[in-house]
Amino acid sequence: MKSIIHKSDSRGLAEQGWLTSRHTFSFADYYNPDRNRFGLLRVLNDDIVQPGMGFGTHPHDNMEIISIPLEGELAHKDTTGKKEVIRVNDVQIMSAGSGLAHSEFNNSKTDLVNFLQIWIFPKLKDITPRYEQKTFSLEERKNTFLTVVSPEKNSGALWINQDAYLSLGDLSAGTELKYDIKHKGNGVYIFVIDGVIVAEGINLTKRDAVGFEEINNALLKSIEDSKVLLIEVPMKI
Repeated sequence: MKSIIHKSDSRGLAEQGWLTSRHTFSFADYYNPDRNRFGLLRVLNDDIVQPGMGFGTHPHDNMEIISIPLEGELAHKDTTGKKEVIRVNDVQIMSAGSGLAHSEFNNSKTDLVNFLQIWIFPKLKDITPRYEQKTFSLEERKNTFLTVVSPEKNSGALWINQDAYLSLGDLSAGTELKYDIKHKGNGVYIFVIDGVIVAEGINLTKRDAVGFEEINNALLKSIEDSKVLLIEVPMKI
């Protein structure tokens, strides 16, 4: 087993007035040669956007882009014709494929929006761009790992163009759960949204993360009520 620990305060920081963004991996003006990616996980940004502000229309191609709101509402519009609002308990995925442009704005004029944006390298390049979102109830992930993104179509999760899986868990204090790697050779990146957990003996608090590779499963224990995101990805391009 190999592991890498990323503490919350080691992330890159971008302050732009309307935006506060924490970058787990090198992104925009933040560059760390030791923090370019975890396997095929390229970006994990923790963004806070001020009321009424956001990202103007900008292009993407050949990237799987997932957004998970943690607080507030995010308005989305793209060149596939989609115009949606993403809320807490929603997960959104966009296959940029052969190319599209989109914008993301705080849907509120009074409240902040905080969301995670995740980029994963695709399995097949230049596919037709696509967009999907789904609401997952809190009850579905209470003291379990609920798969919200999967390469398996018609699984109840959002489909991704990669052998990757994203799972969410809301764990009560004292809960112990084992996460089993679903695809041989994958690693898993565990990000603590809130709370305190121990993952394979490693203590993690809010916004800390640990990545494991060359592992078949990982044991997690919540020390207090906690919310976790697990990102399982291939380790080689």
